[in-house]
Parts: sequence; C-alpha cells; structure tokens
Amino acid sequence: MSKTALIVIDMINTYDHQDAELLLPSARQVVPVLTDLLRRARRDGATVIYVNDNFGEWRSHHGELLEHALTSPHADLVEPLRPDGDSLFVLKARHSVFYETPLTYLLHQRGIEQLVLCGQVTEQCVLYSALDAHIRHFEVVVPRDSVAHIHDDLAEAALRMMETNMGARVCASQDLWS
Repeated sequence: MSKTALIVIDMINTYDHQDAELLLPSARQVVPVLTDLLRRARRDGATVIYVNDNFGEWRSHHGELLEHALTSPHADLVEPLRPDGDSLFVLKARHSVFYETPLTYLLHQRGIEQLVLCGQVTEQCVLYSALDAHIRHFEVVVPRDSVAHIHDDLAEAALRMMETNMGARVCASQDLWS
C-alpha cells in the first residue's frame, strides 16, 4: 500500500462565496491539471482524500455537498474532480484540513507518511494545512500547478513559506506519479 495520500482541499465548491470571482480564473486553470493528477494518483494506488468545508451546513454529508455543487453555475469545475468509490471524504470546519477533523487518525491508520496537498486556496487553506501537516511530522508536497489562489502575490509568498519554513517540496504536478 502506498504511503502517500493526495489531499484534495475544498474543490467541491459552489463558488458563491466572498472572493469567488477572484478565485475562479485560477480554479479554471487548476481543474484540468488536478483531474490528471487524480487519475495518476489513483492509478498508482495512492490514497485520495477529499477534505472540504461544509459551508456551515453541519447537517450535510459529502454526498449532499457534492450534489449541491453539481447543480451550481460552476458545476463544470466540480464534475471532473468528482470523488470515485474509493475516495475518502472528510468535512472540515475551518481553514486547515486537520482542525477539528479525524484526518490525523485516518492518515496514521493507513500508514501515510507523505501528503500531496492540492486544491484551493493556496494562500489560505493549503498554507494552513501544510503547516499543520509539518508540525505533525508528515512529508509535504505541493504541486504548484494544482493549487488555486485568490491573490497571485500572496500565493507565491505562501508557496515560498511552505518550501522554506516547512520543508515542503514545491514542484510541478508532472513530477508526481508520472
């Protein structure tokens, strides 16, 4: 079993939130790259875990979130990334994929040592998740072409911080599961 997990952050999304208009151009660029990365990760046996905001709907489960996103005006950004039957799904409350979630337990149960973080938003949820992964002693990889941003300059700074301060490997998605 692979010791690597691909963590897909907040890509099950309706894009009807603050800053969505700023995020959409970057998300549109990331979706085809991430679709290919998902295909390769699954082919090579990596664990795929979607970690997603619940948008304050604590009564919802991942199926409802997916269904709602697939009926939104931006369903074209969600459909190609749809979780398959082997994908795992974790709901999160705040920015980090670890904050108040069972993710750490799940990763340890599966013997995961390396996390490939992709999704959105580079300068927010991806950055905070990378820090939390680092302090939990996971090896962190961030494919720069598989993370979407709101502000280009902050995203570049976030990637530099992940690489410099957290020892993350920042690379192109083609460098993974080729």
